Amino acid sequence: MTTQTPVRPQTRAGREEPQRKKGVRLAGAFYLMVLPAFVLFFVFHTIPVIQGVYYSFTDSPGYGPADFVGLRNYIALFTDPRVLHAYWFTFLIAAVATILVNIVALAIAIGLNGRIKFKNGLRGIYFIPNVLAILVVGYIFNYLFSNSLPALAEKLGIDALSTSLLTKASTAWIAIVILAVWQSAAFNIIIYLAGLQTVPTEMYEAANLDGASAWRQFRSITFPMIAGFFTINMVLSLKGFLQIFDHIVALTGGGPGTDTESVALLIYKGGFQGGEYGYQSANSVIFFIVIVGFSIVQLRVLRRREVEV
Repeated sequence: MTTQTPVRPQTRAGREEPQRKKGVRLAGAFYLMVLPAFVLFFVFHTIPVIQGVYYSFTDSPGYGPADFVGLRNYIALFTDPRVLHAYWFTFLIAAVATILVNIVALAIAIGLNGRIKFKNGLRGIYFIPNVLAILVVGYIFNYLFSNSLPALAEKLGIDALSTSLLTKASTAWIAIVILAVWQSAAFNIIIYLAGLQTVPTEMYEAANLDGASAWRQFRSITFPMIAGFFTINMVLSLKGFLQIFDHIVALTGGGPGTDTESVALLIYKGGFQGGEYGYQSANSVIFFIVIVGFSIVQLRVLRRREVEV
């Protein structure tokens, strides 16, 4: 008579052990996939940032030996009229362009979201500026502002536009804003279109039955429902315009004189062309703090607005 060995029921710990080993293997695979990106980011981003912070405490011209000067560069920044003007000009461009680009993008997005013909084709056309090189487009706009527009204005008898907008500081900033808004509106339009797709059509139908006007529908339905998308566009727009660089290089090069220099352009000119590597490194650190500060404050204020809505 043969005796059978009784099969012991598998305990809970026994069942979890293979799953735990499988989880460890998966975690290891994830780390291996992330590691190359982390190494590249650390080598080409983190290390240069740390080096830049170090050079901001030196008088380095960008080559050769450098002496440690402590906070001298940071103190000098707050009394440098060229730096202060660059910050003021950058804030002006960023504020005006951020407001205009969101107004234009939201208006176009609402129009494209309506019942119009060739809607998909128009969406593609409006997105074209976002994929074009800013420098190339900037030189085209330079020609338009310097040649085509004055020639057209002269024929029409408009004396105010008969000379190039780029020759005077009082009008050059307007040309920069026009180019910046034209180029950046495409991305904002896509974000707003995505937001408008989340608004239920039933709400508009109910509003129409109640006799609500188009403006009332926008103020009470559309804008509150896309408030999160508005926050995203405002934060990204302001951050991008604070770093404006290519537009100015193509249109004015910072001129006339230094009247249209942005902070980014000043850092480039002074750091790489003017022998002020350490000084402009300090400027870069301050500028980084300013951008982060603006983004945090803007995000908190707009998110509070979302809650109130």
